[in-house]
Amino acid sequence: MEYRNLGKAGVKVSPVCLGTAFRGSRNDEGLCIRTIERAIEQGINFIDCANVYGTESIVAKALKGKRDDIVLTTKVHSRIGPGPNDRSSSRYHIMREAERSLKRLEVDHIDIYLLHGFDETTPIEETVRAMDDLARQGKIRYFGACNFNAWQVCEALWKCEAWGLDSFIGIQPQYNLLNRAEVEPELMPLCRKYGLGMMTYSPLAIGLLTGLFRRGQPPPAGTPWAGGSRSYDFELAMSEQADQIVQKLIYLAATRGKTPGQVAMAWILSHPEITSIIIGPDRPEHVDENLGALGWNLSSQERVELDEVSRHEHPRKFA
Repeated sequence: MEYRNLGKAGVKVSPVCLGTAFRGSRNDEGLCIRTIERAIEQGINFIDCANVYGTESIVAKALKGKRDDIVLTTKVHSRIGPGPNDRSSSRYHIMREAERSLKRLEVDHIDIYLLHGFDETTPIEETVRAMDDLARQGKIRYFGACNFNAWQVCEALWKCEAWGLDSFIGIQPQYNLLNRAEVEPELMPLCRKYGLGMMTYSPLAIGLLTGLFRRGQPPPAGTPWAGGSRSYDFELAMSEQADQIVQKLIYLAATRGKTPGQVAMAWILSHPEITSIIIGPDRPEHVDENLGALGWNLSSQERVELDEVSRHEHPRKFA
């Protein structure tokens, strides 16, 4: 396993990060634990969690005896209850939720504490001061943000520099072949300039880039796109261009002896701004499948072909 610095920070993480939302297996604790254990066995030292996932206690059980070798994230900001202070990036909410996450994770510190979103109701000064205080108290080692626009990241960086505070180590946006415009024009140059690491989520767009989904065909049963609230979304998501992207992935995968999903993830990792991609396996064997994206590189021609077929102007969120 190759390990990379997270931006300009000294901490080294695996290029694949294990996401622990466990949407398909959350109710099977034993399966979730085996999936985490399999990831660690395969060399993944980067595990991503969030207070809103409801899986922090499961992660704690899986990390017994292994905690010191793992770079562990969790998140704060999302709504976790009905109360007026159960969602925000206020000092009140951050401090309270940090303590709750520490207790559920059964750890004395969080390695990377992430703001799960931007809070328009709280001054950024209050937010970054609270994060800096947690770092100075030893309860977090680093902090960063998810789903921030470039100007929001810049504002936070400026405030931290002006006041001599600890600052963002990295950001976590969504990035994949179906959603490039949200990241490439501004966030990538920002990360290059300020030395921020980038850990990206939804590399396969909830499975759309696995090759199992095609335009004009019903989504496979048992997938998140089959029936329910996502059934209409599928018709919009699997556009003509999306289907062309999938076809290109299928073709390149066949020539490489890989799967379409592995090719899609290799394309993400071919960008030097990307430190790690967050995978969302529900079973141990899914970990092995995802790790097939490592240990090889796309050719420059393959990269160009994927760049061209996926070029679009507007971001398309898949989460």
